[in-house]
Amino acid sequence: MPVVQPGSKILVSGANGFIAIWVVRTLLEQGYAVRGAVRSTEKGKHLKKYFESYGDKVEWVVVEDITKDGAFDEAVKDVDAIEHMASPVSTPSDDPDDYIKPAVHGTVGILQSALKAGTNVKRIVLTSSVAAIVSSVTTPPQTVDESNWGDEYVRTVKELGNKSPWVVKYRASKTLAERSAWEFYNSHKAEISWDLVALNPPFVLGPPLQEVDSPAHLNLSVASFFNMVFKEQPDEALQNSYGYIHVKDIAAAHVLALSNEAAAGERMIISSGQITYQETRSSCFRFGTRKFPADYMIGNLIYSLYPNYYTSGVLPRGTPDLDKTLTYIYKNDKGKKILELEYKNLTEIVADILADFKSRGWLEKRYEG
Repeated sequence: MPVVQPGSKILVSGANGFIAIWVVRTLLEQGYAVRGAVRSTEKGKHLKKYFESYGDKVEWVVVEDITKDGAFDEAVKDVDAIEHMASPVSTPSDDPDDYIKPAVHGTVGILQSALKAGTNVKRIVLTSSVAAIVSSVTTPPQTVDESNWGDEYVRTVKELGNKSPWVVKYRASKTLAERSAWEFYNSHKAEISWDLVALNPPFVLGPPLQEVDSPAHLNLSVASFFNMVFKEQPDEALQNSYGYIHVKDIAAAHVLALSNEAAAGERMIISSGQITYQETRSSCFRFGTRKFPADYMIGNLIYSLYPNYYTSGVLPRGTPDLDKTLTYIYKNDKGKKILELEYKNLTEIVADILADFKSRGWLEKRYEG
């Protein structure tokens, strides 16, 4: 399959999302044209203003309901590739279908539209998640790679239905959406002009480009980081671990996946590393950057940037001697090799987040848990 080079027009679904805005920006910076799909004219207002300097290199279309048949039929016309990023994270709901239907129908729907559109589309990049890869852990840490699937959560949802925990329903939705994409792709290979790439990030962290007026309106991953690092939390919560990737790196991966021939038909974990929340507050790293030396403690990093936030008690230190055992280790070799991309480490990620939060005036008081 031919790769999609700068100058091509790319459809970005869910273009007003946290990751998607960074993808739009990266595409435009690298010379692509963009058609961004949003759910309403209102949701597109900030995007129009933010990207107005790119003139006719960027356009916006409204797709009100991604679950409707033919929702993307008009949006996919005359584009060379698709970055499918629209998969709403529902507010907590008892009904598993509130998670699963938007994810699956939106994904299969855009593939069906691409199939109907003819031969112009050459590649579709799907934003999946490590939530479609992991399973429950009995003896941590569990190492996972692209061969793993979250089918366990699909079975649990079938068994428990509305009684399934929120995270189980979410992981089931991600698993079913990605599996549906690969099943559609493999069953229509004789008819389609495009190939498929799936990117599976963990928590995506970094400065938001959206209009965000308070921490309460952050996207899921950055809000979780804020709550776990900036608020008092019980020890059992701080012992939990998470994987991370800078939003700039996952955006770069989406763009590189368009032009890299070797990415065709691949599923790739895009992850920089993993750590517990307590270690995020006060951990010694084995790496460094030109700005921050090796073996620099995150707790000391925050202190060096804003010492008054610790001395005044704005930022909580937690319990430094908590168990540091990770739940998952995400093997990231495949994505690094294919895309030839080096990821920012957590020191750099935290520095970028804190600088953004400071610019918004969010580091001026202590936040209660």
